Amino acid sequence: MAGLDPAVKLRRSFVYRTLQSLGADFQPWRDASVAMTLGGSVESETAAGRKLGLVDLSPLPRTGFKGTGTVEWLTEQGLRIGADSNMAYRQEDGSLAARLAPTEIFLIDSLAGEGRLVDRLNAAWSWGTEKPRRLVGYPTPRADSHCWFMLTGEHTPQMFTKICGIDLRPHKFQQGQIAQTSVARNGTIVIRDYLGALPAYHLLTDSASADYMWMCLTDAMQEFAGRAIGWSALKRLAGSS
Repeated sequence: MAGLDPAVKLRRSFVYRTLQSLGADFQPWRDASVAMTLGGSVESETAAGRKLGLVDLSPLPRTGFKGTGTVEWLTEQGLRIGADSNMAYRQEDGSLAARLAPTEIFLIDSLAGEGRLVDRLNAAWSWGTEKPRRLVGYPTPRADSHCWFMLTGEHTPQMFTKICGIDLRPHKFQQGQIAQTSVARNGTIVIRDYLGALPAYHLLTDSASADYMWMCLTDAMQEFAGRAIGWSALKRLAGSS
């Protein structure tokens, strides 16, 4: 383990105690502590992630906006959002604008975690002073409401069959597609990421259920020799895809 105590940072993972028990090397990032590796080398964890890896991204930036006028306002801010709901639209910086409903967007940062778009949008939004007030939606902060995990690797679709009723195989569940469904009996937003041929899925669920979800995922992964990996390995996987 590295010397950084994750509790000294303003933000930490909802499962940081579990990550500590796995030998996490915590490093500072923005206002958070992030597990860069989990007891192994970056090389070994990258190899594991190609088979079946679980990454905690909960300390990284995310936000949301909802209500009449949301998509129009975000488009004015430079986002590219398609017409279809239950699709995540890739932005220029690599972040994903997940359209959960016609007037609801859940924005997750790119795997680089720089948070520039999230920060800019959070700072830009405000009610107008005109009468009647222009409809531009309203913020729905997501950093504390939802934990953020990611699953990668060729065995991920098979693993999902144990805990999810949706067919998430790559030929059925396309890149960018969203399923708002139950995973391990817990309401979850599942987003297929754009990592080339490597299956990769974001999981966003109630932060109060983070420990439960992590436990269910790691249990389901055992059959396929899956393991938890750090952020460093995930970024390497993303860079090589």
